[in-house]
Amino acid sequence: MIGGVNHIGIAVRDLERSMELFKKVLCVESFHRETVVEQKVDIASFKAGDVLIELTAPTDDESPIAKFIEKRGEGIHHIAFTTEGIDNELQRLAQSGIQLINTTAQQGAHDMMIAFLHPKSTNGVLIELCESQRQ
Repeated sequence: MIGGVNHIGIAVRDLERSMELFKKVLCVESFHRETVVEQKVDIASFKAGDVLIELTAPTDDESPIAKFIEKRGEGIHHIAFTTEGIDNELQRLAQSGIQLINTTAQQGAHDMMIAFLHPKSTNGVLIELCESQRQ
C-alpha cells in the first residue's frame, strides 16, 4: 500500500552551497547528512514544516543525479512516497503497465529501501517508493 509523501528530492551541484541557501531561505537550523554509496550521492535533508526535503548531490559523474543535472539543471528531482511491501507494490505496478526504473528495491538514505517509477509512466514526474527498514 502506498501512503503519503515521504520527501521531496532536489538535485544540486554543490551540497554545501545549497545548504547555505536553504539556511537563509527557510531558516534551516540543522541537516541530516548521509552518503548513499549505492546511489552515488551525498544528501543533506531537513524538515520544512511537516515535509522532509532532501538535497541530493552526485558523488560521481556517472550517477543518475549527475546525469539529471547535466540534462535539466538543478531543481526538483523526485517526489517520494512511503510504502509497505515495496516489492509487492513494484510487482503490482508493473502488472498494471507502469514502467519501472528499478524492478527490485535498493538501499537508500534514512534506512530505507527505495525504487523509482519511470516518469514516462507518471505524467513526467519521477516517483520514488520508500520502505523503512526500521522495526
